[in-house]
Amino acid sequence: MGKLYVVPTPIGNLEDMTLRAIAVLKEADLILAEDTRTSGKLLKHFDINTPMLSHHMHNEHKTVNGLVDRMLAGETHALISDAGTPAISDPGFLLVRACLEYEVAVECLPGATAFVPALVNSGLPNDRFVFEGFLPIKKGRQTRLQQLAEEIRTMVFYESPHKLVKTLGQFVEHFGADRRVSVSRELTKLYEETIRGTISEVLQHFMENPPKGEFVIVVEGRK
Repeated sequence: MGKLYVVPTPIGNLEDMTLRAIAVLKEADLILAEDTRTSGKLLKHFDINTPMLSHHMHNEHKTVNGLVDRMLAGETHALISDAGTPAISDPGFLLVRACLEYEVAVECLPGATAFVPALVNSGLPNDRFVFEGFLPIKKGRQTRLQQLAEEIRTMVFYESPHKLVKTLGQFVEHFGADRRVSVSRELTKLYEETIRGTISEVLQHFMENPPKGEFVIVVEGRK
């Protein structure tokens, strides 16, 4: 029987790729990549010549069973996303669950995940926190924000640049203007930046400085 490796990849700086991750990707029979064009650059950089197959949110429901069959027949697959750890706001959960249902071994390597450095350098309590990822786009968004207004743990969100100002404005409405927040962008990259302050202060900053890059928002819990 084969095996599934879940392999984190750098969120920006290629030096964050682990030696073990490189070895697993070189030794696997097949690499399942969220975007083969993006991953192709990473594999070329580390001289990894393992065949790739596209595995993303739009086709994973259709491909999972076939991939499990191949692993049951003896193949070893390595799952990667465009950046970070697969299944954390990225495809991966369905395949891991299917492998476990059919008793295919699954091993997840430790590695890069964007929210961890953002949480640690936020200056907010991180002994207990809740990871929310991306909020619902429309349906259920207001309900979820109302529920989170009572959350006492530090909250972690992902957000895109074109929605950041709107989201911070909603945080003011539901959490209060004086709640502390830390917003990190482009983590590990050349223009890495973290802005800290009250939600109203950070909102004002990004209203004056149009957001660019991918963002992690860390919000203080209710006192």
